[in-house]
Amino acid sequence: MPVTAHPAFNKASFYFKMKLIRVPVDPNTLEVDIKQMRRAITKNTCMYGFTPKGASVILYRTSEICSHQFYALADWPGGIYASPSIAGSRSGFLIACCWATLMYYGLDGYVEETRKIIQATRALAQGWSKIDGLYLLHNPDVSVVAVGSKAFNIYYVLDGLRERGWHLNGLQNPAGLHIALTQLHTLPGVIEKLIEETRECVAEVMKRDNTNDTPTAVIYGTNQKVPDKSIVCDMAKLYIGACYNTTIPSSSAKNAH
Repeated sequence: MPVTAHPAFNKASFYFKMKLIRVPVDPNTLEVDIKQMRRAITKNTCMYGFTPKGASVILYRTSEICSHQFYALADWPGGIYASPSIAGSRSGFLIACCWATLMYYGLDGYVEETRKIIQATRALAQGWSKIDGLYLLHNPDVSVVAVGSKAFNIYYVLDGLRERGWHLNGLQNPAGLHIALTQLHTLPGVIEKLIEETRECVAEVMKRDNTNDTPTAVIYGTNQKVPDKSIVCDMAKLYIGACYNTTIPSSSAKNAH
């Protein structure tokens, strides 16, 4: 898989102690060499075709390979237990939603939505490329557009867009920001507004005192300065732990702050 693929693949390989073979991308185009991609891509409906999560499928070449994901317990007091996967039984609601969505759009509907998304992608890429100080990190083919800057810290623009309600993602190696366009971005005026507000953010960044770091600039800047990336991973895990922490602070702790 290319090094730019979603981190969920890294997570899965970490959980199951699998060796993840990562294929480098061209530093100029950020495209992966297809000839180096030796493994086929299985069909997967998860998050594609406007379907909900939980409808994913995995296809095996043989029944013997598939059997390795099964689990059975014969001596449980509750009876013989058998489960087909880690997720166990799945909600019929998710499967029904996936099927209903596929039937609603149909082949012609998906072709039309794809056409709209590609048009929006090209329009955004063209608009961003005309903004002084920005340059495209790649030539977008379908739905993802990424830009960087050699004139200023691109993360200032990212935070400026977030303040305006745009939730884009930051990139590193090289520094940049990107957006994956969906059906919602094809609505009238959305792309035009994003381009215009990006232009406004760039103009503000060009005028401002860039010594005052924004939150995203601090995070990515610190990450690039830390040689041991395991420290950054530890901090990220601490943040997730804090989000899941249900401990109610005591009155003394509240007063201390």
